[in-house]
Amino acid sequence: MIDALFTPETLQQLFPKERSNDFFDALFGDASEGAYDIELAYNGTDGKNITLELRLHERPGCCLACNLTQGLPQVFARHPVINVAGVVEDVDKMLAGQARCREWSLGHTEQRRKEMHLVPLIIRLDD
Repeated sequence: MIDALFTPETLQQLFPKERSNDFFDALFGDASEGAYDIELAYNGTDGKNITLELRLHERPGCCLACNLTQGLPQVFARHPVINVAGVVEDVDKMLAGQARCREWSLGHTEQRRKEMHLVPLIIRLDD
């Protein structure tokens, strides 16, 4: 069952906590300039798609709402440190033949709470 594959430990391996600092270090030259930490979360499957989320958690003393999070899907899709394509390749390996990842896309940034925004990652599966 696909749901059982996406444990907190597995999600942490797919997208380690350090990647947030690496991203901001590459972007600004200083990891402490980042306003949020990025966490990968699992949001389920309908058999045709797997939905993951890049959750942006506001860092203490920072303002997530004041940052330009709406343009992030385009940035995340191409940024080598975030490496969404690599995450999808790793998911494909995890599936071990139960299904195959065909293509992926990032949805629009959603604000769940003032201090937490998310970018959906939709992975289409082969039939």
